[in-house]
Amino acid sequence: MYLQHRTISFLIATLALLYTTADARTLIQNKGSDTLVNVAQAWAEEYRKVEPDVAVSVTGGGSGTGIAALINGTVDIANASREMKSKELSLANQRGQYPVKYIVGYDALAVFVNKNNPLNSFDIAQLAEIYGEEGKTTKWSDLGVQVPGCKAQQIVLVSRQNSSGTYAYFREAILGKQRDYKLGTRDMHGSKDVVELVEKTPCAIGYSGLAYATDRVKMACISLKAGEPCISPSVATASDRSYPIARPLFMYTNGKPSGEIKKYLEWILSDTGQCIILKKGYAPAHKVSCH
Repeated sequence: MYLQHRTISFLIATLALLYTTADARTLIQNKGSDTLVNVAQAWAEEYRKVEPDVAVSVTGGGSGTGIAALINGTVDIANASREMKSKELSLANQRGQYPVKYIVGYDALAVFVNKNNPLNSFDIAQLAEIYGEEGKTTKWSDLGVQVPGCKAQQIVLVSRQNSSGTYAYFREAILGKQRDYKLGTRDMHGSKDVVELVEKTPCAIGYSGLAYATDRVKMACISLKAGEPCISPSVATASDRSYPIARPLFMYTNGKPSGEIKKYLEWILSDTGQCIILKKGYAPAHKVSCH
């Protein structure tokens, strides 16, 4: 009977300890941009070493998904590769959420073609004619080239789903606010999927964040206008914004953050956090010193 009583007491004490430990841990919910998801996961893993009692849960799904979750009050931080729209901000305010944005890095939005494609560069107007509705460029031969392995030279347009911030940014930067994509684009769930499809499809052209580039596809250099200097996407050209389609990367919170969320964002923007984003292939939000 004594032994049984001691066993029960031990179990109660153990459960109480486990409950206290679990209760002491802070969980930060972080959701959104697929462009940022890899670096967000790297931040979360490294921060666990800094603050063992803070767990950061990271999920992707696209900028629109993260922003919707912030509007609904179901995440602490929304990752986005585009700014929130005015209608999203209004809806957030109606629901008692007051988004505050932080620039956590910069990205060069790269344009990819198959390795066998002889083209190495595009200007913005050419991309608009390729991707934009009523655009007249439908074949690679319209651009004066023949792509090996591409039957009939018909351009295969690879894009992102419309919940993606990359989709929205590319549309605005290349097509303008009033023009939409052509029908028939192959809309991929993630940036990695875009690159993989371009790699396997001789006729394809696609776009995604610089960090998803591989040596199995070709990254085109881009000029603002025909005849102007062509700029290649890189960390350096994203940092100085000389690349024509460089963009900021954001994290949004509901109001000015406090407590552990504030500490986490401060750490992300510190040299330690910014050296992680640099290592992942993006430009840091400010000059950093990395060892």
